[in-house]
Amino acid sequence: MMRDEKLGDFLVRLADRVPAPGGGASAALHAAQAAALLGMVARYTTGGKYAEHQDRIEQIIVETDALRTQALQLAEDDAAAFTAVTDAYKLPKDSESDRSVRSAAIAAALAGAARPPAGVIDLASAVIDSAEELLLIGNRNVITDVAAATEAARAAATTARVNIEVNLSGIKDASVRTGLTARAAEVDDLATRAERVTAAVREEIVR
Repeated sequence: MMRDEKLGDFLVRLADRVPAPGGGASAALHAAQAAALLGMVARYTTGGKYAEHQDRIEQIIVETDALRTQALQLAEDDAAAFTAVTDAYKLPKDSESDRSVRSAAIAAALAGAARPPAGVIDLASAVIDSAEELLLIGNRNVITDVAAATEAARAAATTARVNIEVNLSGIKDASVRTGLTARAAEVDDLATRAERVTAAVREEIVR
């Protein structure tokens, strides 16, 4: 399980000449780190000074912990999905029947490989939602971590987008392709929102 792996061991595998883990798993880990950072900010935003927002802070803690877990699962899903793609390309292609089966398997595997990155984009959006809230109510002593989280979420989303786009041409199902294209198109807005959060944090810390 990737979630139980030592960071150094994961990075060794990431650097190796193997199909997975790759960029998709890295995108999911960016999202996991972003969620974890916001969980930390929320946990520092507790006590009497923050009593006005305590109910929402407790909800953010629950939400970001769940997002972190989901992101780690997506990292594992991505590695498994990409392995399925490489396996599909290895199928025999000696006869017309073989080629037909192989082509269908590749198309299905590519569609499957695009789903974890699409999930990462959804997670990045949820992370940025929480970051926008914590920007306003979070403990100012750790406000830079809100910016760090949004930058990690932005990296997650933009990396996930290219991992969707690289698979689009091989996906035969038009409805699946259309849906994934729409999901990828959301990333520019997410990146803009993340940039605004970071800009607001930087403006605050250099006053």
